[in-house]
Amino acid sequence: MERGHLLRGSEMRRRYIVEVEGVPPSPSPISNAVVVGNQCWISGQLSVGENGVYIPGSAVEEAKRAFAHVFRIAEAAGFSATDIVYVDLAFIDLADVADVNRLYAELFAEGRRPARTIYQAAMLPFGGRIKVQAVAAR
Repeated sequence: MERGHLLRGSEMRRRYIVEVEGVPPSPSPISNAVVVGNQCWISGQLSVGENGVYIPGSAVEEAKRAFAHVFRIAEAAGFSATDIVYVDLAFIDLADVADVNRLYAELFAEGRRPARTIYQAAMLPFGGRIKVQAVAAR
């Protein structure tokens, strides 16, 4: 994990970039996540293998891989899945929402489920079916 510079201000919060082994690098110039103070902002994750190659599958299969990356990134930054407070899901086909909702209910226990946004995207990188991004906070 690479640590960045201190932000100046009344709270003197640390800001650093999180890059994680085992999470494929993005073809875009982005970080896996950025931690500022008690929040971890996790970049959008797709169904890709460690080599960065897209792995096609059903929406649920792709969501499982994307959430695994999100959880791995959160953990590397010192957060856990239970620290996730917001999830943003982009779907190519909103007909897949019901199936992914069942997975979501398994991943996040009732009473601990993050706030969430769902929307339909015209296109996702690599032709993916779903993209997952998240925010964790302590």
